[in-house]
Amino acid sequence: MHNKRIVFMLLLVTCASVFICGCTGPAATAESNEATGESASLLVYCGAGMREPMDEIGTVFTEKYGNAVNYNFAGSSALLSQMELVKQGDVYMPGATSYFDAAREKGFVEKEELVVYHVPVIVVPKGNPANITCLADLARPGVKVELGDAEACAIGKLCDSLLAKNGIKDEVFANTVARTATVNELIVHTSLGQTDAAIVWEDLYESEKLDLVKIPKEQNIIKIVPIGSLTFSEQKELADQFVAFVSSDEGKAIFTAHGFTTYPDSYYGTV
Repeated sequence: MHNKRIVFMLLLVTCASVFICGCTGPAATAESNEATGESASLLVYCGAGMREPMDEIGTVFTEKYGNAVNYNFAGSSALLSQMELVKQGDVYMPGATSYFDAAREKGFVEKEELVVYHVPVIVVPKGNPANITCLADLARPGVKVELGDAEACAIGKLCDSLLAKNGIKDEVFANTVARTATVNELIVHTSLGQTDAAIVWEDLYESEKLDLVKIPKEQNIIKIVPIGSLTFSEQKELADQFVAFVSSDEGKAIFTAHGFTTYPDSYYGTV
């Protein structure tokens, strides 16, 4: 009898837990916000390479409109997979248009804007110990190179095309010692001298930690960073408002302060 009583109590606890969990989804949260007078918050899926300006934009947006902005920073491919799995969230801002195009084809995005350019550059440890002066130097025997993972982040996918365009893909791949899930890892590893060179976005270059080698425009592949609200957002007006703010003059000024070139630009055009 004692054991039956314990089993019965456990079943009651389990049922209560299921009921409580079932009431904490997005719809329930929205109802709770209305009841308590709390402001709705946003979930933004954002490429890891834009963490610093987007963090600042989130803070300014919250101060201006009173709505919190929560970010999921990761590689663009990983973010797309997460959105496809859970079909929740409000805004998507990947590192390149190809991932955004894929999200659009899946019917995930609505309001769209183009915000900034992502310009690939070569970064090397301070002092440039391997004497890297151009893209072709990454193919020299003995040079250690790190690249982004083509299956995980925008810079990795772009690198494959960039190296192929310049006819050095096989040679650079032979020198590649690691492929990372995010561009931020490339910055850290290079600054620590774990690799001779890496290809990253220009806006992530930090002069006190790294040296920079630019890639000529004719050799390079420049990308435009888009942003869009998601079709499954439960607060579409707020999501559209955030997209408009990021792509506004005020939002772009924050990107400029963090080293980005904003769209449109006479030099890069529509690339």
